[in-house]
Amino acid sequence: MDYARFFEEQVSGLKAEGRYRVFTEIMRRVSRFPEAAYYTQRGTRDIVVWCSNDYLGMGQHPTVLAAMHEAIDLCGAGAGGTRNISGNNRFHVLLEQELASLHGTEAALLFTSGYTANMTTLMTLGASIPGCTIFSDSQNHNSMIEGIRHSRAPRMVFRHNDVAHLEELLAQAPVNAPKLIAFESVYSMDGDIAPIEKICDVAEKYNAMTFLDEVHAVGMYGAHGGGVSERDGQSHRITFIQGTLAKAIGVHGGYVAGSRAAVDFIRSFGQGFIFSSSMPPAVAAGARASIQYLKQHNELRDRHQERAETLRQKLAAAGLPAIVTKSHIVPVLVGDAARCKQASDLLLDEHGIYIQPINYPTVPRGSERLRITPTPLHTDAQMDDLVGSLLAVWAKLDLKMSA
Repeated sequence: MDYARFFEEQVSGLKAEGRYRVFTEIMRRVSRFPEAAYYTQRGTRDIVVWCSNDYLGMGQHPTVLAAMHEAIDLCGAGAGGTRNISGNNRFHVLLEQELASLHGTEAALLFTSGYTANMTTLMTLGASIPGCTIFSDSQNHNSMIEGIRHSRAPRMVFRHNDVAHLEELLAQAPVNAPKLIAFESVYSMDGDIAPIEKICDVAEKYNAMTFLDEVHAVGMYGAHGGGVSERDGQSHRITFIQGTLAKAIGVHGGYVAGSRAAVDFIRSFGQGFIFSSSMPPAVAAGARASIQYLKQHNELRDRHQERAETLRQKLAAAGLPAIVTKSHIVPVLVGDAARCKQASDLLLDEHGIYIQPINYPTVPRGSERLRITPTPLHTDAQMDDLVGSLLAVWAKLDLKMSA
């Protein structure tokens, strides 16, 4: 077999479909977010970032930076090992305590990423609990799907946010068999929100555990930033709450939170945790400082929601095909992979606006879109410039406007 040819043909296929991923090289600037420097062969230019997962700008907040600098000066760069072998730093322990407090749980466990937290926890639960069936929302993140798949546990997929269909599937399972329902709070591509209370109701009815991915909600919802489950008063009903430190918290890493026994089980049997080196202590220190700040500053969440709603209204007034959501995520539909990439390129090259195209397999074919994530730091002037630039690109590519 000609291996090189195989690799080249596969990549060429992606390019032909307009799905080839091109990394945009940027340099974020402290105190100037959402502005950044864009690196090209012709040099650098200033751009405005509209697709960052640093939803609240905490990745450049002075409180977070100061905590990280202090930790580096105190204990250096790396942790020096896994949590079990010399890498259990004091900052890790303090962060886990802070996360448990955030969600009102007995314990929390750090991972190197949200992806690893999802995959390891679901894989460990499905593989370790005899006869466990996992019930998974049809639009769950790839990390959840892979964790379930690698667990080799029986799985049943229920229609997205369809509690009636979930209950139909639960009723088919043996009454005394272990069950786990895996779902997200905010689904990041469409921006819709799960009916957490209703899912908890059927979980309790059928004696099922619940696993809630809050990565696109932690820091941004709830009186203290505990996510949609906190906002809706349902945190105490969730078996596992999973989150990330790389989005609204602004740093890096992931975690799960739950009862002391449940978290200790994952700590003791989860191979993705056991065999991974610890996150750098400075990252843990920065994350803890960010969470402590966000707990006390609900006005930042209010501003974030206002910015998202203001942008939605501006896009609607302009006739652009923005998908209406109840979250902070503002998708604008294109519906074709190649043209979505073209739109993204034109926005960046001609207007200094960076929005990454979202294509299959992240979203279904025909639903390709630009996924906009306004932050509390985006101004009205930047929004007006964004809307005007989108209109210019839509006209140039003859893209469909709102009906």
